[in-house]
Amino acid sequence: MKRRQFLTAAGLAGLAGLGSAAAAEGKREYFELRRYRTHVGSKKNLVGNFLREVGIPAMNRIGIGPVGVFNAKYGPSDPTLYVMLVHKSLESVVNASSKLLADDKFRSSDFVNASLSDPGYVRVESSLMVAFKDMPRLEAPQKKPRIFELRIYESHSIKAAKKKIEMFNEGGEIAIFKKTGLTPVFFGETIIGPMMPNLTYMLTFDDLADRDKKWSVFAGSPEWKKLRSNPAYKDTVSNITDIILRPTPYSQI
Repeated sequence: MKRRQFLTAAGLAGLAGLGSAAAAEGKREYFELRRYRTHVGSKKNLVGNFLREVGIPAMNRIGIGPVGVFNAKYGPSDPTLYVMLVHKSLESVVNASSKLLADDKFRSSDFVNASLSDPGYVRVESSLMVAFKDMPRLEAPQKKPRIFELRIYESHSIKAAKKKIEMFNEGGEIAIFKKTGLTPVFFGETIIGPMMPNLTYMLTFDDLADRDKKWSVFAGSPEWKKLRSNPAYKDTVSNITDIILRPTPYSQI
């Protein structure tokens, strides 16, 4: 077997093992977070137009969904478009590209067939996450005026990262979120992507005033103060990225 083939097979085998473990713990979903670096000027909306008219319907036809599409309101804005894909299995992640290219409308679109001299976007970066066991599936909010907060918690070691995830699950931080009025959309452990090790989660709010109010209630919660002071969870997070996102009109999340 050639070296490239061996590495590919080994990587997929590792992911397959991870997928089996996830399935055994309650059929957790996989979240693919894409960050598009788009063109400026007249080409800026090419990715969004493609997703609205062709991409999202094609993804839904092969079982990917819901699909969320967001613009950054506050926080890092380059790349300028965030896309969340919900996969029901690891098989969906591995075979998505080939299945999409087998879809007539997707395959024949101008965007997919863009030339080297006139591409639809600059580049796209992706992170693959597996859902936390205490929130195994994404919970899409009502379609109404809303914003989202995307938070990425980096850790200085794998042990620290796992301990922070434990804090959310066994420690009860997810339960405290919900009890104090925060509305989680998903929690994911990043298994492939930048800034590892890290976990990523998303909350939804009516607006920024609603966000500030609900975070204040959470911060004052006796349960949170007790959990935060537990020495078992000390020094588990080394850096936090906080991004406020606004969904596009065609976002399914």
